Amino acid sequence: MIDPLSDVIALLRPRTVFTKGISGAGRWAVRYTDFGQPSFCTVLDGACRLTVEGQAQVVLEAGDFVLLPATPGFVMSSLEPGAARLIDPRTTPAPTDEVRHGDPDGPANARLLGGYFVFDSPDADLLVSLLPPLVHMRGAERLSILVRLVGEEAADQRPGRDLILSRLIEVLMVEALRAAQHDDAPPGLLRGLGDPRLATALRRMHDSPARPWTVVQLAAEAALSRSTFFERFTRVVGTSPMDYLLGWRMALAKDLIRGGKVALAEVAERVGYSSPATFSTAFSRFVGQPPGRYGRSFAAAGV
Repeated sequence: MIDPLSDVIALLRPRTVFTKGISGAGRWAVRYTDFGQPSFCTVLDGACRLTVEGQAQVVLEAGDFVLLPATPGFVMSSLEPGAARLIDPRTTPAPTDEVRHGDPDGPANARLLGGYFVFDSPDADLLVSLLPPLVHMRGAERLSILVRLVGEEAADQRPGRDLILSRLIEVLMVEALRAAQHDDAPPGLLRGLGDPRLATALRRMHDSPARPWTVVQLAAEAALSRSTFFERFTRVVGTSPMDYLLGWRMALAKDLIRGGKVALAEVAERVGYSSPATFSTAFSRFVGQPPGRYGRSFAAAGV
């Protein structure tokens, strides 16, 4: 049976990794504006504060790992912060050496290895919405090792670099997100996969997206009554079962259409529609344009 988390990350297709060393000394603080791309870091030494928009402030210590799937605005500072310096990651040139915040000559009170990557999928917003906005792990030794491997590989230009980096980032995301499954996680896919009953239904939807699922059938897979399943799924995942299924089917359909190698009738069949006409109507309603125009727009752009 297909694993939904791996399914989502594979469809996101992470690529183009940039990594950098970061350190701070004295009293320092930096405020980053919204970036929109996924970013990560691991704390090598010392400690600092991190405040992400919409989230409670956390203290990062040596061995901690942080993943921001969409990187909203945030402030990072020393434990006793100074005045925050504003940085716009969209316009600031990528540094070639370690980034130093605060006193340029003083002993570092925090050292981190961080970076960012991009998702090679136009459906990133839809898929990222299924993930928590902030993943913070204490003593994440395995994740710290992965970040170091990403940093080493990104620094070299050896053959196969891009493939290795994309696979390392996929592993990094899976490791981080599965470690973040817990009962107090925000509504989304991770929290749903942490519920054994709902996880069964989610796996069945990902395993057989073409099947004409009903709420009653999915409830039976989860061994719950229809009403209990619907309420529990909506509360835990953050969307109704059929809306989740529709979103996943359309993400798959868009990926197939962008590939340009599958006929419309086969796309429709693979995602659970009895005819191309029925699929085209549903696709147009969901995406805002018919499948043919959607496919041609990507072909014209050379995507």
